[in-house]
Amino acid sequence: MADIVDTAVNAGSFNTLVAAVQAAGLVDTLKSPGPFTVFAPTDEAFSKLPAGTVDSLLKDIPQLTKILTYHVVSGKVLASDVVNLDSAPTVEGSSIRIDASNGGVKINDATVTTPDVEADNGVIHVIDTVLIPA
Repeated sequence: MADIVDTAVNAGSFNTLVAAVQAAGLVDTLKSPGPFTVFAPTDEAFSKLPAGTVDSLLKDIPQLTKILTYHVVSGKVLASDVVNLDSAPTVEGSSIRIDASNGGVKINDATVTTPDVEADNGVIHVIDTVLIPA
């Protein structure tokens, strides 16, 4: 099985996320043993941000790192665990809201579109919106 970074690269729908992780210098961290749970926005999710947002973030590494680490939770949290939580602390330092009350799972304002993409150092849950910390 591949690690989180290689799993995202191989999926082909996370090119923006992978480029951002590379720009922020987080590749080695997300290739380490972990485990990590990553709420991974697709390229389509990044395209919903206002025009120029991604380019400006790629030039502001501290802000980019803050946003990317807000998508990561320490430990391997599978969908069966997520549905029993109402929040989770992120690597960034603040918490994300979790709402599983309407059949699907929402992370803040993002919907989990594909849960439990296994990697050898954690799990990826695909989301349809980029999470922005307060």
